[in-house]
Amino acid sequence: MGCTMGKSRIQPNKCDRVSISVPAIRAALLIQRWYRQYVARLEMRRRCTWNIFQSIEYAGEQDQIKLYHFFGFLMDHFTPASSERNLISHIFRENEVCHDADWERYFCYKDIEVPDSYCGPHLTFPMTFCGVSKLMEAFKLKQQQLHARYVLQILGETWRLLRILPNINHVSVCHTKEITICGDLHGQLEDLLLIFYKNGLPSCEKPYIFNGDFVDRGKNSLEILLILFGFLLVYPNEVHLNRGNHEDHIVNLRYGFTKEVLGKYRVHGKKILKLLQKIFSWLPLATVINQKVLVVHGGISDSTDLDMVARIDRHRYVSVLRPPKVIRPTLNGNKAGSGRNEDASGPAEGRRRVRSLTNTSVPGQRNNIPRRSLHNLPTSGAQLNCSVEDELKKRRRLAGFDQTYREMKTLDSDSDPEFGEPTETQGHEWKQIVDLLWSDPTPQNGCFSNEVRGGGCYWGPDVTEEVLGKHNLQLLIRSHECKQDGYEFCHNRRVLTIFSASNYYEVGSNRGAYIRMGHDLVPHFIQYQASRTCRELTLRQSVGWTERSALRALRQQLFVHKSDLIGAFQEFDPNNTGVISLRHWATATERVLKLGLPWRVLRPQLINRAQHGMVDYQQWIRELSITEPKPEVSDTSIMETMYKNHSNLETIFRIIDTDHSGLISFEEFRQTWKLLSSHLKMEISDKAVTDLAQSMDFNKDGSIDINEFMEAFRLVDLSTHA
Repeated sequence: MGCTMGKSRIQPNKCDRVSISVPAIRAALLIQRWYRQYVARLEMRRRCTWNIFQSIEYAGEQDQIKLYHFFGFLMDHFTPASSERNLISHIFRENEVCHDADWERYFCYKDIEVPDSYCGPHLTFPMTFCGVSKLMEAFKLKQQQLHARYVLQILGETWRLLRILPNINHVSVCHTKEITICGDLHGQLEDLLLIFYKNGLPSCEKPYIFNGDFVDRGKNSLEILLILFGFLLVYPNEVHLNRGNHEDHIVNLRYGFTKEVLGKYRVHGKKILKLLQKIFSWLPLATVINQKVLVVHGGISDSTDLDMVARIDRHRYVSVLRPPKVIRPTLNGNKAGSGRNEDASGPAEGRRRVRSLTNTSVPGQRNNIPRRSLHNLPTSGAQLNCSVEDELKKRRRLAGFDQTYREMKTLDSDSDPEFGEPTETQGHEWKQIVDLLWSDPTPQNGCFSNEVRGGGCYWGPDVTEEVLGKHNLQLLIRSHECKQDGYEFCHNRRVLTIFSASNYYEVGSNRGAYIRMGHDLVPHFIQYQASRTCRELTLRQSVGWTERSALRALRQQLFVHKSDLIGAFQEFDPNNTGVISLRHWATATERVLKLGLPWRVLRPQLINRAQHGMVDYQQWIRELSITEPKPEVSDTSIMETMYKNHSNLETIFRIIDTDHSGLISFEEFRQTWKLLSSHLKMEISDKAVTDLAQSMDFNKDGSIDINEFMEAFRLVDLSTHA
């Protein structure tokens, strides 16, 4: 009876629970559907934001390489005595001092005294773990910067060590020891310190691979290098550094590392930079783990040959943006430039000349190319630049390699006839390095030129299978691309991208990550955010923060191209109504900016008012929340050129400032604008340039401070102050 009664009580309760749960389930489903839609909208905004950041970044890299192409054209075709050629020729110069003894004397630190007032870390050599720990602690606490004597000492010891390392390091992991692999750091010291905090410092039991791009963009590139070099000196068999595409002094001119070093070490900065050029050229190109995992900064191509890579004289590529220079014998059997010492460790690196990899003409034909000076150019700047583009296109077409760079010549014009052309093998070697440092994977099969970055190639899954199979490898680990989660698999999980600089574009834009790998060669990922602010934000707040930052950057791009945009809009407005459709607005905007963005999706964030699918483009241009500085310059065209080519102009200034003083004369300022106007296919009057120079000579001493000049023309987004 008790059991029966018990059952009779339970049964109605069950029914009650079922009847009550039906609306609850419906409510839960509605909430779930709403939440999924909410997250999907946030993810769409996040991806759109990401596309903006990445498109602007790659457009900047394209500008850098286009400018370098133009400089190469000047070096190839302008008279050696021309002032314009002399302004830029030093950036193409190979090492001025080649003999080891000369290098030792040039970078000698012994005559640099450390004053008693210096309160930073005091280092002893050979470097010890304790010494590197003190260095890290000083950088973490932002104490007085390391004295120049110690900087040169660390760099000198690093150079000596790197010279004995192979192009491809081979490392092993076992049951008792994992290896840690880090991607791009880009001068973000807080990320490196966080990795060491979470994972432990390098040691005999904890080896590390740092996969390039230690410098540029961030504010602490030099500190990162000094820490990594310190650990390399203490643990040369456990710390492995691969070269990245930013370990290149030409790239450093644009992206901040040159400016950082000169700002921190005004007296000895030039020596430090020169030694770093040497060190970058000696960094290994790749690391192989247990003969199965290839770690390289950029990637591969269909012509990648690791056996050839292992034999390359890597130190000859001081800048990867150009092929190496070679020497051919003169009539008396001596080598051109033989009056200079040769490096005991390899081929001569003195005054040498090379033709472009894409130039298929025979050597004798080069002498028939007419040389010119800017003073004798046609009045139209477009004619010069058309010839530049035509020449580049022709040579790319003949070679089938679109990302090759211009042949470079030595400073000494008297030796022009003595310098020969690179062999086919040397051209292939150079291409191997370019592909290793600059390439990106793509989902589609094949291998083709990377026109988005302007360097290296895109390679597909079929190329991955072919190259890994050829060398009996199972995984390729690379960096070079910022990923939202800090890592990303592709090509059937045979290619893995790792990126260690968190908050790369903006706070909250991405997480950093590193890899731990044991004897099973299975990668395990550790993700992090170095910014405490970002860790405290909700998903919606984080997306909103980065979205606003991306839209600010995009509005600046729109503002500096406003004249071109108005012209493009007017093509769709033949009756001059001032109004065009949203479709035409999106088409014209992409035609001008060439960023490959979904403009119609972005329209609500960029256009406040659009009635019946039409845009008042004149009003829209006026409403862009950008203010421009107000220097007293009457020529509006030169002002707009200044904003549009801010980075290119700063790069030229840094090149012309050969003594790294941060100051340039009026004449150098004028020559800078002459170079830029030729590059941009436009005419800028001498009067406009003179007016601009005088307006920026604040203390009236006849020279211009580069940093003050660039800051005066930095755009400010009014929306951030609203």
